[in-house]
Amino acid sequence: MTYLRIVLLLIAISQLALGVLTLFAPEFFLASMGLATPPSDSFYLIGMLAARFLAFGVVLIVLARRPQVDALWLQATLAIQLVDLGVGLFYTANGVLPLAVSGFPMFNAILFSGMLLIALRRRQPPIMA
Repeated sequence: MTYLRIVLLLIAISQLALGVLTLFAPEFFLASMGLATPPSDSFYLIGMLAARFLAFGVVLIVLARRPQVDALWLQATLAIQLVDLGVGLFYTANGVLPLAVSGFPMFNAILFSGMLLIALRRRQPPIMA
């Protein structure tokens, strides 16, 4: 199994888990993360977010099975991870979230970003002098 395939599958598993939990057990999931439970009507938007987690997870699995992956998919996945990290840093730095709540998701964002950067660098041919 190639490095890129492993990276894509790890991120896919993460996205699918987020999707399943936000779709089928949003109140439990949010509470288990240490987040406040939003008003009931907010679960409509959370359900729509779940669809995106699930779709992206499935796309990453499909991409992991392909011999070639367009760099745009890797860049988009990296951008998502960097936004996730930025949001976590913002809300933690402003005292909205304790590090105990945001730490694990931010760790994942850093880990996945690093893995994606390595994958992107491996795709680029060396520059000839």
